[in-house]
Amino acid sequence: MRGPQDPRGEPEMNMAKTAFGAGILVISLLLSSQLQAQITSATLSGTITDASGSAVPRAKISAKNVATGQSAEAETDSAGFYNVPNLIPGNYEVSVSAEGFSTNVATVTVSAEAKQTMNLTLAGALSLGDLGFAPGQTQGSAQDQARLDKRSHMLKVHQRIGLLDTAPLIATVILGPGAGGKSTSTANRYAHLALGSVTGDLYFLSAYYAIRAPKIQGSETRGPIRLHKALAWIHGPGMILTPILGAIAFDQKSKGEKVHGIASAHGAVAIVTAAAYGAAILSVSIKW
Repeated sequence: MRGPQDPRGEPEMNMAKTAFGAGILVISLLLSSQLQAQITSATLSGTITDASGSAVPRAKISAKNVATGQSAEAETDSAGFYNVPNLIPGNYEVSVSAEGFSTNVATVTVSAEAKQTMNLTLAGALSLGDLGFAPGQTQGSAQDQARLDKRSHMLKVHQRIGLLDTAPLIATVILGPGAGGKSTSTANRYAHLALGSVTGDLYFLSAYYAIRAPKIQGSETRGPIRLHKALAWIHGPGMILTPILGAIAFDQKSKGEKVHGIASAHGAVAIVTAAAYGAAILSVSIKW
């Protein structure tokens, strides 16, 4: 049989176990911090200079651990010196960059409790002049840039007005047969005349912006733009001739006469002009 137990024994044992566990925890933390301090005591330092040997201040240094992917950052002082402390031993990819210089990347192995030194030289950034371009080709004046901006703006206006002009142009062509056919009425003729006038006004306003846009010396015309300009030699004269022939036909019909003579070509010229104009718009609207 078991004798009577001291009621104070169990609490005292629990307190002893707690104290023992706390002691083990404190010792573990101390050992861990000391071990960590030993592991991360490596340091990487050096000097960053340019090709002439002069110090490069405020250069950015990034040391990336190849195994873990973790990075440590630093910056050079006025003497070009940098220092990256508390590095875990291992292989590192060191990247150095500075304004006006090409980025330099190197690899280094850092050992435990070691002060590793690595000096690097930065080369000047490669310019277009180094590739053989003349200064006149790589440097534009404020006046040249202003001309380019103005040309771009005027050609955009030309394009927008040209697209807007397609609506009255199509309507004019559709109403054309009714304005000159056997069942022609005065209302049809005036509607056709009004739409034709709007078409012509918008067309020549659009042409003004294209013609007056500043020319850029050395620019080449190619592909769709070349076709676009070639078609202008068709719809341009057509836009001039169509209203002239239309005015003659209008006068003849107003007098009760049948459209005759050169005025009879009004419809054909209008159709060819509209077709060339539509092709010109499609040439710069569809990628080919």
